[in-house]
Amino acid sequence: MNEKVSFRPGTMLNPVPAVMVSCGSSEEEHNIITIAWTGIVNSEPPMTYVSVRRSRHSHKIIEKNKEFVINLTTEALAYATDWCGVKSGRDTDKFEAMHLQKLSASQVACPMIAEAPVNLECRVVAQHSYGTHDMFVAEIVAVHAQRSLMDKNGRLCLEKAGLLAYCHGHYYGLKPQDVGSFGFSVMKPKTARRRRKGQGGPAKRLRK
Repeated sequence: MNEKVSFRPGTMLNPVPAVMVSCGSSEEEHNIITIAWTGIVNSEPPMTYVSVRRSRHSHKIIEKNKEFVINLTTEALAYATDWCGVKSGRDTDKFEAMHLQKLSASQVACPMIAEAPVNLECRVVAQHSYGTHDMFVAEIVAVHAQRSLMDKNGRLCLEKAGLLAYCHGHYYGLKPQDVGSFGFSVMKPKTARRRRKGQGGPAKRLRK
């Protein structure tokens, strides 16, 4: 049952987030690129990265302006997410073509995507070149979330956003099935009961 099939070395880390990265400091420069190679690299200060092929139109824009916005995507945005990943912004206005609304960011010049549930404004602090991609390491300088995803206690309920993930060539929706919160495996039963009561989640303690 646990027999393995071996592959040659490759990018087989799945699933990964499918995000739309907006960039450009002027109306003529504004563009969107879909990125699956992104993640968090540090907590304080909050740091992230995007890896972009040097042949992509957005690469030169990000390299020049040293900033971008990571816009989380949803099932409702799946078509636009895929389209913005395969079409080039050299001769296409992706915002207009996909009917996406621009929002002004607070710390960077590039626009945010209004339809995204969460927007991370990022400022590049380092650029690393590899065989096929350049990694832009950036500090997250501002975060915005849709007010409709906030509960009465001020908690961001991203499980209600219908987030999108990319897995081995396909897009999948992340269904809101809570299987436990961070630390639930070592949580005392009393704490678990209190947390369930406060958040409505099924934080269960695994027993040996």
